Amino acid sequence: MFTKVLVANRGEIALRIVRALRDLGIRSVAVYSDVDRVSQHVRYADEAHSIGPADARESYLNQERIIAVAKQCGAEAIHPGYGFLAENADFADACTAAGLTFIGPSPESVRMLGDKIAARALAESVGIPVLPGSPEVSTIDEAMAWARRIGFPVMVKAAAGGGGRGIRRIDSEAEFHDAAARAMYEAQAAFGNPALYVEKNLQQVRHIEVQIIGDRFGNIVPIGERECSIQRRHQKLIEECPSAVVTPDLRRTLGRAAVRVARAADYHNLGTVEFLLTGDNEYYFLEMNTRLQVEHPVTEMTSGVDLVKDQILVAAGEELAYDEVELLNRGWAIECRIVAEDPFNDFLPSVGRIVLAREPAGPGIRVESALYDGVEVTPYYDSLLAKVTAWGRNREGARTRMKRALEEFRVVGVATNIPYLQQVLDLPDFIAGSIDTGFLDRHQVAPEEPLAQQQEAAELAALLLVLGGEGSERNGLAGSNGHSRQPASQWRQRMGAVSAGQGMGRWPRSI
Repeated sequence: MFTKVLVANRGEIALRIVRALRDLGIRSVAVYSDVDRVSQHVRYADEAHSIGPADARESYLNQERIIAVAKQCGAEAIHPGYGFLAENADFADACTAAGLTFIGPSPESVRMLGDKIAARALAESVGIPVLPGSPEVSTIDEAMAWARRIGFPVMVKAAAGGGGRGIRRIDSEAEFHDAAARAMYEAQAAFGNPALYVEKNLQQVRHIEVQIIGDRFGNIVPIGERECSIQRRHQKLIEECPSAVVTPDLRRTLGRAAVRVARAADYHNLGTVEFLLTGDNEYYFLEMNTRLQVEHPVTEMTSGVDLVKDQILVAAGEELAYDEVELLNRGWAIECRIVAEDPFNDFLPSVGRIVLAREPAGPGIRVESALYDGVEVTPYYDSLLAKVTAWGRNREGARTRMKRALEEFRVVGVATNIPYLQQVLDLPDFIAGSIDTGFLDRHQVAPEEPLAQQQEAAELAALLLVLGGEGSERNGLAGSNGHSRQPASQWRQRMGAVSAGQGMGRWPRSI
């Protein structure tokens, strides 16, 4: 077993990993950029080391610096979390060369499955259906030729990556050139490789993923499915476990398919095999993510396992302590991603200082975050602030608990998508479980203006409560969008004007 592990990440996932290490009695090492020096994961870890400027390329993506810190402090392993270096086969190779254990699959598996074309071929080789698609293409003309052959609508996707980057749905030849060019640009920026592949686009399909874990003794266990169809701009927003449409027979079928892919890739550690599911229960392999997923809490809450601890144990050479038969699904879990985006302003990123953060709690609620009063939300990293997971005996129980949790969540200083999530949860089709990957495109939900006015009133009141007094008048207060500063006397005037019209008898549903 390891005695010290370096966590090569930041924010809520770094804190989550540090906690798992503490549960295992393993010392944790945090790394941080200049703007993260007082972050929660830095303060909670057993020790912490600076790795460079705010720019991720010079800090969290700086492989040489991270490995040097790990060796200097005596760490035996590195956990990459998700994002940054988590699916970088070269980094996994570099860890091995430095005598460090990479807490994840082998570099060979990462490389094979990270190549989307090779992953599709692997799935086909073990009898799993894939959508009609192209080989890797490097020019727009090549991509266009394949799109004509496959038939519109199509998806163009970055061959070297995932996570919603470098991906476009294209419905006609007329829009193909511009959309493919943007996808190539994003792919180059995100993965250093502009290559694309073209894939048939199916309408009204669900995005279903199967969690698997494998050890070095040949055991590969599927741990149920997750429903990930609620997506905005190809980014998941709401996930749940299990899926409302996956029957026990289909669950076994998808689980067996996921295991076949993993076994063909000689896979060990945590991974997720993603499928598209049609209304007729036909399924198609989409990709395999070779890392811990953002949405892993819904699986943990319904299966009773600790996926991060299991990752660490498997990487340390331990055998899995359970098999599929021992994993009984318990109830339902729904996760909402809380991001620093302004739903009242076309979801533009919101940056600034969070002056008040109050997280929900109570029965069946789990929060993963690194929020605290005074934390600075910067433009350098992903906009994810927190994840809220609600558990219930059934889907409706989980949904109503999630509604309560979002009502309790307070974030003052930057805008968040909480009002948007609240309205999605109340849509009749969502309540009925009638969802697919185009759900949010069809349901153009926009937070209502009265709610925005209530939100402003409550934010002003909270700011005065937290920072109030004459000192606040001298120093000024950060506006709710993080971009303006005004004397407290002006904030009091504005608060009075707003609250006079709206009333302050109850806090709004969301801040």
